[in-house]
Parts: sequence; C-alpha cells; structure tokens
Amino acid sequence: MKPIRLDPTLKALSVLLSYPSDALKEALPEIRGILAAEKRLSERTRKAILALLDHLETGDIWDLQAEYVELFDRSRSLSLNLFEHVHGESRERGGAMVELLEIYRRGGFDLKGVELPDHLPVLLEYLATRPPGEMREMLGDAAHILEALRQRLERRSSRYAAVFAALTELADARPSAKALEPLLAVPDEDPNDLEAIDAAWEETEVVFGPDPGAGCPEVRKMLARIDTASPAPAKPH
Repeated sequence: MKPIRLDPTLKALSVLLSYPSDALKEALPEIRGILAAEKRLSERTRKAILALLDHLETGDIWDLQAEYVELFDRSRSLSLNLFEHVHGESRERGGAMVELLEIYRRGGFDLKGVELPDHLPVLLEYLATRPPGEMREMLGDAAHILEALRQRLERRSSRYAAVFAALTELADARPSAKALEPLLAVPDEDPNDLEAIDAAWEETEVVFGPDPGAGCPEVRKMLARIDTASPAPAKPH
C-alpha cells in the first residue's frame, strides 16, 4: 500500500479553523513556516494569513475562544458545516452527509470526534490526503460557499477571512456568480441577538438515511449539486 500523501497546507488551514486551544497556540510556529512558504498562495493572502497567526499567537486564549464562538457557532450564516448553507437541517442534508461518509470510508479516512462530516476542518483533513486534482475539484465545487463566507467575515473585519481566500486560491477556481448571489442574499444574524439566534437554529432534526433523490456518490458530483441548490431559507426573526 502506498503511503498517504499529506498536503501540509490544507492540514494547517484545517487546524486554523478549529476551536482555539493551547495546542493550537503551540502549533502556530510550525503552521507559520508552512503557510509563509506556500507558493500556491498570493503574497496578499500570505500576508493576511500571517496577520491571523499574529492575532492567534498574541491573543488571550479566552478572548480567542469567545471570538470563535461568536463567529462560527452563534452565526448561522458563518457556519463551518457546508451543507448547512444549502440544505439547512433537511433530509437532503442527511442524505448528502451519508454519501460524504461513504466517500471518506472509501478514501481510507477515519472520521473521529463529534463534528459532522460536512464540517469544513474535517473536509480539509480529508482533502489533505487526496491527489491535487481531486482536491482542486472538490474545493472548486464549493468555491461559492467559501467566497460567501469570506465576504461575510470581511464585513465583520475578521482575520479569519484570509483562510477562505487561501482555500479559493488553492482550488484555482472562480466562484459562480449565479450560485454566490443567493448565498449572499441571506442576511447575517446579529450575534448579540440571542433570542433570534435560538429561533434560527430551531430546525428539524437531521435524518441520516438513504435519500431517493441523491445523486452519484463521487466527491465532485456530490458537491457539484451544491452549486445548483438554493440556500436554506432563513427563518423570520
């Protein structure tokens, strides 16, 4: 059996999108070395990534964790679960995640922890083990979601926007304007409006099981369906 190829850049970006911890802080020097030398990224994006690393390195761990929660846990429009942006908590999302789990299994990727399979850091860990062409196709199919997240983070002046700019550059793909427009039309939540946030998250339970409308369980074909799906409607506040 051939040894698994590991793309250190994708692994580093996966770690950067994880919940801040002491372990993350300890890994920052190694991550800095990897990303500073990454020639697939533009100079502008590398500088923005290094600014994020400076922020994570010097910031108080409690403040960093609070910032992360406010962005990615309390704001549904910034959810790191990709299918959330097009399927919400519907049965279609459950079927897509079952397919994604099967893709991971066939690729020899053992999903550990409590995160859902469409959680972006998990997806990046998987792609770090795949051939470059497959990685670019998969990220390219989700480029409109990554771009929507980047723009929303930039509007909040968040340094995390640099990670999404980096992913788009690694995909070497231009986001579809037709697919991007409805995603950007979904309003951002006020992270301080706890009542509205609770109401927005009150959806039906994800159903994991066969979906008669599911398509081919190949990575690019499955994710390509995201490109034509409509974003999950926001509930009225």
